[in-house]
Amino acid sequence: MAAGLKLIAEDAEDLEIISAAAQDALVRVQDLSFDAKARRFTLVLRRFRWETAANGPPYERVNSALSFHGVLAVKTRKLRRDAPEALAAVLSVMFMPGEEAPAGAARIVLAGGGEISLDLECVDASLIDVGAPWRTPRRPEHEGGQA
Repeated sequence: MAAGLKLIAEDAEDLEIISAAAQDALVRVQDLSFDAKARRFTLVLRRFRWETAANGPPYERVNSALSFHGVLAVKTRKLRRDAPEALAAVLSVMFMPGEEAPAGAARIVLAGGGEISLDLECVDASLIDVGAPWRTPRRPEHEGGQA
């Protein structure tokens, strides 16, 4: 079994790498967690393993934790809080610089128009695979997606 990903982001460019790895990951509303006291926001993802997709089917997914530290506030748009089991797919994760560096906002854009916005002191994020991957017969396909 291949070792899982362990990525750390400390700037916008690093976050682009995490975004590529998290593209098409599935997340449930119930798997979002914000610890205001610790200023930590975490999503549990069912990440599509793009790094092994070139090998062809069967493809793989793996549970991953995407965490942000130094989170001052969390805002969401078009998330179905009334349906905690509903799945959404991650399209991208990006950093928008604030007026005073290194502060800014991380935007997690979801398929269907959903979005999570995190006000950050600075970019301090990680994406860590947890557990063993499992097989999936489908490779995500969409316009503008990875091929």
